[in-house]
Amino acid sequence: MDPVLLEKLERIASALERLSPAPASATTLETGDAFMWQGASASLRPVAQVHGVDLSLLRGIDRQTRLVLENTRHFAQGRTGNNVMLWGARGMGKSSLVKACFAEANRERPHALVLIEIQRDDLSTLPRLLDILRAQPRRCILFCDDLSFETQDADYKSLKSVLDGGIMGRPENVLFYATSNRRHLMPRDMMENESGSAINPQEAVEEKVSLSDRFGLWIGVHGCNQETYLAIVDGYAAHRRLAISTEALHRHALEWAMERGGRSGRVAAQFIDHLSATLG
Repeated sequence: MDPVLLEKLERIASALERLSPAPASATTLETGDAFMWQGASASLRPVAQVHGVDLSLLRGIDRQTRLVLENTRHFAQGRTGNNVMLWGARGMGKSSLVKACFAEANRERPHALVLIEIQRDDLSTLPRLLDILRAQPRRCILFCDDLSFETQDADYKSLKSVLDGGIMGRPENVLFYATSNRRHLMPRDMMENESGSAINPQEAVEEKVSLSDRFGLWIGVHGCNQETYLAIVDGYAAHRRLAISTEALHRHALEWAMERGGRSGRVAAQFIDHLSATLG
């Protein structure tokens, strides 16, 4: 072969190699315990520190905490586990609970689990991620926050197949945790429209809700009453050692909730952030 042509081909090959994303190899997961999946480049970006709160600060969701923590512990110990769906009221700590249980399981068994967050828009690349993780020695929790589907959105069918279907099935070292404000992950009008236009309305509804059945743990998280809201506020205040009387703390917390039009763990956290800054 012409030496000049060979040199040009080598330069082209080198340029293409530099442009292509680095493969997510087995050593990738050894660089940390948390990653972000980037579907466009099929790569895992390490997360130095997972943003979250301590498990002890999550109040008013004791039953939900027990179920998720037990499932996560079993998985970290090498046992089988269930996919988890946390649905319900916004701001009540669904995503915080997932991250807190992951942190607690890894505190008890260091580096037992890897947390990989996948964005809703990257679900179509989920099979590619599973192919990568299937050969990994570490146990992984895939986490999708605020999962939901809209009209004409077919990604839910791909997710159904990945969670519990297909001849390959879900890898034994992978669980899928998700949170959603919707009980069945889809707007009610979408389900009703499909039901009304179907020859067999019940079959259309079953098709939509069957995705939820793929989650072995399907846990509802509901809004909190005033007592629970104040308990959350007390926990945050004690954690930050705020110098304020209980009476004044509760009075300001209730005023804050009234201005926000509701009570939740998120509202409580926002109030404590404001109060911490005010008290200096």
